[in-house]
Order: sequence, then structure tokens, then C-alpha cells
Amino acid sequence: MVTDGRTRRREDTRQRLFVAAVELIAEQGFTATTVDDIAARAGVAKGTVYYNFQSKTVLFEELLRHGIGLLTADFRAAVDGLPPREALAALVRAELEYIRRYRAFAQLLLSEMWRTNREWQQTLRLLRGEAIEVIAETVRAGVASGDLPADLDVPTASSALFGVGLVVAVDWLVFQPDRPISDVQEALLGIVRRVAQT
Repeated sequence: MVTDGRTRRREDTRQRLFVAAVELIAEQGFTATTVDDIAARAGVAKGTVYYNFQSKTVLFEELLRHGIGLLTADFRAAVDGLPPREALAALVRAELEYIRRYRAFAQLLLSEMWRTNREWQQTLRLLRGEAIEVIAETVRAGVASGDLPADLDVPTASSALFGVGLVVAVDWLVFQPDRPISDVQEALLGIVRRVAQT
């Protein structure tokens, strides 16, 4: 019982630190964000940050694992048991909903994917690959079923779907936040269908 309570409290603290870190880094960048800033935003002592994470870099790497892990889990849940055509639509919807829920993380992820000089670049590449592999499984199933063209380049199509979804979702939330998610989903699916038919 005591262990469960401690574990839950530790997870709650780590979650608060993740939220604080992602908000601050999205607002002012990784370099400008200090451990003091993260602790203050999370409402904990600075020592609590170091108790949970060795450094700001370790915190950020764990943040990437946590955030992309949630997205990958959402992707897997969305496609579970669906035929390829429906699964593609479910993937698009899952990505849009995830980014709406975790907008600051999505903006951070978008900016970090373009950087090549970060210590966590290898971790980011691996995590991104795990999320994209769920899309690739769906695309391969679509090719096998004849729903998608036989000559479709699966890795490129899967990366494109992931990247386009991320950029479109961030653009939607920044510039057209009142637009219904169903409209954005249909517009994005329309682009995917047209590309798949060419």
C-alpha cells in the first residue's frame, strides 16, 4: 500500500515536471529554460527535479519518451481491429486529437525534429520511428489489400502522413483554432486519398 502510494505520488510529480518543462521549453526554448524555472512552474523544490531526473537534458529526453510513447499508444489503439482504409482515417483522427490535447508538446516535437545538434537526437529518431512504424503497418496492409497502390513507397508515405498530420494540426491550432476537428480530419484525408490515387 505504502509503495503504491509512493509510486503514484512520484508519477504525479514526474507528470507535473513534464508539463512544466514542455510548456516552458515551448515558450522560451530549451537553452533559456532553467531547472529553477521548471521547479517553480511545477510547484516543487529544485531538489525534486534532480531527485527525479539527473539533469535538464535527462528530463527532456524522458519527456520525449513519455510524449511520443503516448502518441504511439494512441496510434495503436486507434487502428486496433480496423481494415486499412478505416485505420488510416483513425490514425489521422488520433494524431489530430493527440496534438489538440498536447499542443505545447507537439510544437516542441515539431521544432526538435529539425535540429541535428542535440544530445537526444538519436532517442528522438528511435521514438519517431516507433510512431511511424504503426502508420507503416497500416499502409503496408493497405497495399496488400489493394486499398493503396501496389507501388507505393511505404516508408516515405508513412513519414509523410506523420509529418503532414503534425504540421497541419499545429497550423490548425495556431491559426484556425475554431475550425472543427472533423473538418481538419476530412481535409487531411482528402489530401491523403488524392496522393494515394496518383
